[in-house]
Amino acid sequence: MSSRATSLASTRIASLLDENSFVELGGSVKARSTDFNMQQEAAPSDGVVTGYGVIDGNLVFVYSQDAAVLGGTVGEMHAKKIMGIYKMAMKMGAPIIGMIDCAGLRLQEATDALNAFGELFAAQIDASGVVPQITAVFGNCGGGMALVPALTDFTFMEKDKAKLFVNSPNALDGNRTEKCDTASAAFQSAEAGNVDFVGSEDEIIAAIRDLIGFIPENCDDEALYASGEDDINRLVGGVENGAGDAVYVLQTIADDSDLFELKADHAKEMVTGFIKLGGQTVGCIANRSIVTDEEGKEEKLDTRLTVQGLEKAAGFARFCDAFNIPILTLSSATGFKTDVCSEKRMARAAASLVKTIADATVPKVNLVTGNAFGTAYLIMNSKSLGADLSFAWPDTSVSVMDAQSAAKIIYADEIAKSDDPVAAINEKAKEYALLSASAASAASRGYIDSIIDPAQTRKHLVAAFEMLYTKKEEKPAKKHSAVL
Repeated sequence: MSSRATSLASTRIASLLDENSFVELGGSVKARSTDFNMQQEAAPSDGVVTGYGVIDGNLVFVYSQDAAVLGGTVGEMHAKKIMGIYKMAMKMGAPIIGMIDCAGLRLQEATDALNAFGELFAAQIDASGVVPQITAVFGNCGGGMALVPALTDFTFMEKDKAKLFVNSPNALDGNRTEKCDTASAAFQSAEAGNVDFVGSEDEIIAAIRDLIGFIPENCDDEALYASGEDDINRLVGGVENGAGDAVYVLQTIADDSDLFELKADHAKEMVTGFIKLGGQTVGCIANRSIVTDEEGKEEKLDTRLTVQGLEKAAGFARFCDAFNIPILTLSSATGFKTDVCSEKRMARAAASLVKTIADATVPKVNLVTGNAFGTAYLIMNSKSLGADLSFAWPDTSVSVMDAQSAAKIIYADEIAKSDDPVAAINEKAKEYALLSASAASAASRGYIDSIIDPAQTRKHLVAAFEMLYTKKEEKPAKKHSAVL
């Protein structure tokens, strides 16, 4: 146990872990550099506390930077201590949690510190997809240090004091902090999408503990199960009435209504997060057209896919596939956002999600909850991309485009000759919807496995993932895909 029980770095670790479970490693390590009179600087543990402990009985490895020691700067031995934790975590197959409060690279150690930084990045890459990596930014995290949370799976950020940046706001052409604080938690979460959760220190600690309960310890673990009392056959009557708000739907079908949402402030039209179904952790990706606040007020969102939403979904799906977490998608998208800015990156972002979903070998289930049109429907985990099971609620649509638009194209000549073009369009749209745009039509062709009663959604999904638990799928042998 650390002798510096009163240091902020140690206090944060103690708050995170189960009581009295922390074992410190490398507590006597000090910097080797003596340049610039560094030998006169008191640097306990070289500014970072490292070790291991448990969260709800689950082994985790942790490091916590101490800003009171040389500003928490990263020097040679500081980085080596963190890399030592990474090596132990890889051997033991346990998550790594980093608590960041750092003034950046230690200038007095020059290239020694710079080289150690590079070695730390390499250690993170080696661990990626092997053990979960979590970072919590409590203070400064700037320059090269900003790559550390970017290389981890989940990033938490303190809402008021934390700063995350590669270049400080005042270094950006035409910008000042007071104009746009690009280092703030608000910007990094809502605008940049680099942060999964924003809150106070206590809220972050509690959220990390919750997250550990949803994710496996390493890539070799099977899908995570936890016993619960929620009836697997529980009916969810009326769930279809809130179909536009995917958060509501996921909370309604989840065990104990518990959804751990990620990047909630970013690309709100695409929801990502974890739930449990029958005790099994499931990663959820869902289209959303309505946001309902705590007072019940609704905000309408576009039903089209955005670049930010696609990138958010692809990143989350990659994590799920790497750690054997089944994927559930709720599909209700009518197309792609149309503006010049989006067009620059839309094809690439959409292709990234296509690649990720198609490559994923974990159990994959899709549920159509609204209008699912064209390529937007395909990339949301359709049967053609490899969904193991695809369900739909009644009165939903699966089509190339909406019935009105299709009717105008297919029956253009008849409509032009009609005395009442509006009535003709409506009539032909109904005909097209019945023949080619309904979920029933897609089911008749085998693209939807079952049209299910919304009230029995939870029951069907629990049964589906239980059946798929032993799924084995081999992909063509290759080093890795050549696209993002």
